[in-house]
This record gives sequence, structure tokens and C-alpha cells, in this order.
Amino acid sequence: MILKNVTYLDENFDIATTKYLTVKAGRFEGFCDNAADADTEAIDCSGLLIMPAFYNTHAHSPMSLLRGFGENMALDDWLNKKIWPFEAHLKSDSIYWGTLLSMAESIQNGIVSTSDMYYFTSDMVRAYADARVKGNISRALVNFDQTKFEDMESVAEMKEAYAKLNGIEDGRIMIEASIHGEYTSDEATVRSLADFARSNNMRMHIHLSETEKEHRDCIEKRGVTPCKYFADCGLFDVPTVAAHCVWVTDDDMEILREKKVNVSHNPQSNCKLASGIAPYFDMLERGINVALGTDSVASNNSLNFFETMKLSGLLAKVRVLDPTLASPKDILYSATRGGAIAQGREDCGIIKSGYRADFIAVDLSNPCMNPIHDITNNLVYASDPSIIKMTVCDGDILYKDGQFMHLNVEDIVHNAKKETDRILDIL
Repeated sequence: MILKNVTYLDENFDIATTKYLTVKAGRFEGFCDNAADADTEAIDCSGLLIMPAFYNTHAHSPMSLLRGFGENMALDDWLNKKIWPFEAHLKSDSIYWGTLLSMAESIQNGIVSTSDMYYFTSDMVRAYADARVKGNISRALVNFDQTKFEDMESVAEMKEAYAKLNGIEDGRIMIEASIHGEYTSDEATVRSLADFARSNNMRMHIHLSETEKEHRDCIEKRGVTPCKYFADCGLFDVPTVAAHCVWVTDDDMEILREKKVNVSHNPQSNCKLASGIAPYFDMLERGINVALGTDSVASNNSLNFFETMKLSGLLAKVRVLDPTLASPKDILYSATRGGAIAQGREDCGIIKSGYRADFIAVDLSNPCMNPIHDITNNLVYASDPSIIKMTVCDGDILYKDGQFMHLNVEDIVHNAKKETDRILDIL
């Protein structure tokens, strides 16, 4: 692939230009004044901005089937009365089509990689492979009845997925370990999972201190915060993404910093479920890598990453009534390079020679982008997905000028609705 007349965001999120930008074997190759391959037709990027694609560090993609299902409810009621009864009737096809629906929406929103916690791992991987995107996919462990770790079906599923699927699709698929949360499993399960992940060099994906109730109940039950509990169990001894972290204390944030835990900030779902406002800027200032996540569309209700960026900035300011906090470059870093690092994708998230060619091309002539006094301000606070003209993952064009290059969206929408209707008929 050759791009010409290129304006792009460099690794510092400053504007740079080059006559030609070449992509070879899925990676950025060079920035030059002359195209090396005269036989390859160059894509003219005049009027566009090439910038890193987005990395979504917390999602439950099959839950696209539950968009708008269970509104105006607190988290406990939402889970027990709506979500879990619906999920009890999911099948292989439900997972595949629900995941693929989320992948289509993700691609349309410039997201090329997602940290995805759910069930039916192999069906999720199949959808990711068909969509040609990256996925850090984990089978969330839940153990209310204190089943022995080695006897849990979910553990067997995790082990099989890791053995057979980790690293496939040229490294785009990564299989991770996951515990759903402090309140959904016993300590023996947490410690066993931590031991297994450490022994097998697996990454970890968890929910952490999402609600005040979760945080308070853990202190009453265990005498420590959820963060301290997980740290004591050894869960943070492997690279970890901790989603939410709304109610973390100063001591918790010090643990997260010391253990190099990556935090996934999910502002939309935290607002929608009234969980609270995470200390996004406080964590950044402490040197914690804070990336961004959407959570599921059941609690968001979209995968609009521009909205995620904007809300991250707004909430950081209003939380402490300081309009100077969280610069647009901080937020763009969280959405791109910070997310790639959180996912263990060190060769992603930057437009630079040798890095994987994950990028989006955005339309600088779009009314919402004008006038341009500071392009990073506009990207974070003024933009929406309508500015995306092209989404590229590993040098593969997934979406261009409103068209999906590899997905039949009409078929996806039809089958996702079919699965949703089947379950609703049962309920």
C-alpha cells in the first residue's frame, strides 16, 4: 500500500507531512518524497488526516444483542433481572453474530483492536478472524458455588482456547485470563487463576471497583479494598487490564502504579449505570497507563470512541472543577498508544516505521472539524465517526468511504436480530 500527499499525527500527536507513506507486510515502511513501487497505485490522502486507529480496552462484544435492553437500572438489578437471564439462553450462533455486529460497529468507529471479556471464546475468535481485526479475548470466570478450579468448565474452555487459538491470525488474536470480579468468585478461584496465568505467561483482564457497593462490600467482607485483595492474591503479577477503577483509593492507585496495572477507563457506562466518575487524571499523573474502553453496548449504548474521548476529558474536568486538566493529547494517547500498550501490542498505536499499520483516515473538510485552530482539540471535543473515511488494520483496508470491504453488514444485522428475537421469545 502506498499513500500520497499525507498529513499525519506523529508519535507526539503533532502534525507532520510526507509526500509518500508506504506500508509493506502490514507495517509502516517509510516516509519519503518518491514512491518506491511505481507499479502500486497510490491512495491520494489530500484533505485527510492519517492518525492511529483506536484500541478499545474493555468490551463484551456479544452483548450487542442487548442494546437498549434493561434501561434505567442500577448495576445489581440490571445484571440479575435483565442481563443474566438473557445470557442464559445464548448459543454459539448468538455469540458469533453478536460479536460480528460489534466488530462492524467498531470498524465504522475506527476501532481495530478490542479487549473482550465474555463466554464461548472460540465463537468470538471466529468472528474476530472473519472481521480481520485484533482481539485480546478472555473467558471470564464466575464461581458462585465454589467449584474447584480444576473442575470448572470455564477453566477448561480457557485452557483449550489458550492452547489452540493464542497468537493465530498473525498475532491478531491473543487469549487472556479473566476473573469477572471480586464479588463473583471465591478466593481459591482467584488465587488458582493467578497461579495459572503466571505459569503460562497469560495476560489478565478484570473488573475492579466499578461501584461503591462492590468496593464497600469487599472492605466489610475481607477487610481490604478489591484492589488490595487482588494484589494479595497475586492477580497483578502478570500484565493486567483493570476495567473501571471508579472507587479506587490513593493506596489502591499506588498499588496499580507499583504493579504496572493498566487501567481501562469506561466513562459512558460508568455514567449510564451511575457508578461514579473514575479518577482518570489522578491516575495519569501518578504514572499509571490509563487506556479507554467502551464496555458493552448494553451499558453504553454504542462503540463511539470519539464520544469516549470527549467524555473522558469532560469528566476529568468536572470531577474536581478544574477546566485545565486532561489535555487532548493525553486523551488521544489513552485512546491509541496507551490502549495498544495495555493490550501488550508494543508494535502498535503509533504511525512510525516498523510499527503495524493500524490507522484511520479522517476528513478534514467535515463541518465538525472546522475551523481548525488546534487539530487535537477538534479530534477529542468536536468530532464524531462521520469524519472517518478509511479504517485500516495491519495494512488491510477494512472500511472505506462508507463501505465495509470484507463484511456483509446486511447479513450480520439480520442474523443478530434473529438471535435476539429467539431469546426474547423464550423470556
